[in-house]
Amino acid sequence: MTSLYPLRFEPLYKHYLWGGRRFETLLGRRLEPEQVYAESWEIADHGEDQSIVRFGPLAGTSLHQLMVEHRDELLGRPRPTSADHPLADRFPLLFKFLDAAANLSLQVHPDNAMAARLDPPDLGKTEAWFVLAAEPGSRIYAGLKPGVDRATLARAIEEGTCAECVHWFEPTPGDCLFLPAGTVHGLGAGIMLAEIQQASDTTFRLFDWNRTGPDGRRRPLHIEQALAAIDFDAGPAQPVRIPVADENTAVPVIDCDYFTLFRWSLRRPAFLGGDGRCHLVSVLDGSASIEGDPAGAPLSRGQTILLPAALPAVAVGAEPTATLLDVKVS
Repeated sequence: MTSLYPLRFEPLYKHYLWGGRRFETLLGRRLEPEQVYAESWEIADHGEDQSIVRFGPLAGTSLHQLMVEHRDELLGRPRPTSADHPLADRFPLLFKFLDAAANLSLQVHPDNAMAARLDPPDLGKTEAWFVLAAEPGSRIYAGLKPGVDRATLARAIEEGTCAECVHWFEPTPGDCLFLPAGTVHGLGAGIMLAEIQQASDTTFRLFDWNRTGPDGRRRPLHIEQALAAIDFDAGPAQPVRIPVADENTAVPVIDCDYFTLFRWSLRRPAFLGGDGRCHLVSVLDGSASIEGDPAGAPLSRGQTILLPAALPAVAVGAEPTATLLDVKVS
């Protein structure tokens, strides 16, 4: 049996109508011409959407196959909250980049209990966003405004004024936002970000800006499901603005039932992992070398690696500096 090592995967691209081309200009990707790229799924185990190992003895292996054959080595100790879920054999998180050249819909995701009752069942979707780029005047919509209850929102949807019920702010690069399942949210045009979420792809749309798709039709909305999924007690969601650290410091940003998120500012070598948990490490700026990485080149901006739980602490070298997003799987 092949032992695990730091794992890089092939990206999976999604070509939704709101996508752009900044994976090319900001992340150095080679993209097909005359095509929009909305999402790049970096680490995914969701049905037919499978991350495939790029380098080393396990090249060509899917993430789900790794879960089947190496679950304990990959994740570490069992996750007590997932043992009875029908999708407990799925890698629990999905990591991706989003490029919004146009507004995303105003939407909401279900929690675990609601998602498990769907046909087919899915995981709930609690997520976090880390802003990489934002054009002046761009908006993030996050949470309902104070005083908006179910009846108020339902009436606004009928009147076409749903967006007026949703809190918004203008983000700056480096902002981080926590979006628990049940939070109404939307990404405005001009923003690129990294997203860490439960491994779910269930979205209920409340409002899609009255636009039409390539077929000339409006995309479907899911009003009743969305109203049932919303947490009307949550209120507005505010960004976490992380202080800039000059030292080799892992700044904790978000800690929830599914993941803990850290931002590293590397100026000299450091060690990551070695705590019996799986880590997803993505370079947000600069480049970094990872001990045991068989790729033979440092990770550059927008590249991500998975450190299995069974590995000892791994040396990470900045070349010469790097900003990292470190996601520890709970």
